[in-house]
Amino acid sequence: MATLPAMSLTRRPVWQPVSCHLDRRGSRRHYRSFWRRASARRDRPHRRALLAAVTADGRCCQGCLAGSISDFLLLPELLASFGHLGYDVVEMVLADQDSWDRYEAAKWLTMRRWLEANPHDEFAKDVRAKLTSEPERYAAYTREYLGWGVFALMAR
Repeated sequence: MATLPAMSLTRRPVWQPVSCHLDRRGSRRHYRSFWRRASARRDRPHRRALLAAVTADGRCCQGCLAGSISDFLLLPELLASFGHLGYDVVEMVLADQDSWDRYEAAKWLTMRRWLEANPHDEFAKDVRAKLTSEPERYAAYTREYLGWGVFALMAR
């Protein structure tokens, strides 16, 4: 496993090293979330609409499990950031909302099955709270505002 170097762009926080997988060609698989363009707001400039929605009262950032809007980039900015780090993007696979829904729902089913098998475990209360809150949080925030992708990167 390899890591990407820490990055700092103007007005961007320093990214923590991210685990990546190397393949035979020397490309790195980088897994990253990014801000989606708010499709329901096509009549307004995307960045301004996203900023307004995400920063209006802070609930959206919290709902997306982000500390601030600078925790994620828009997809074009994310792709450009790899170039600034000295990497070429040679492949990318982006999750659409349907595939991400299936991914998230599978986690909820796993939590539910775990609760049934471990009702008296010391973590059961925490898992129950997470299972109760996650579907609504995901539908209200993550699904609408975040995207997710796998990016194959090769050093220049």
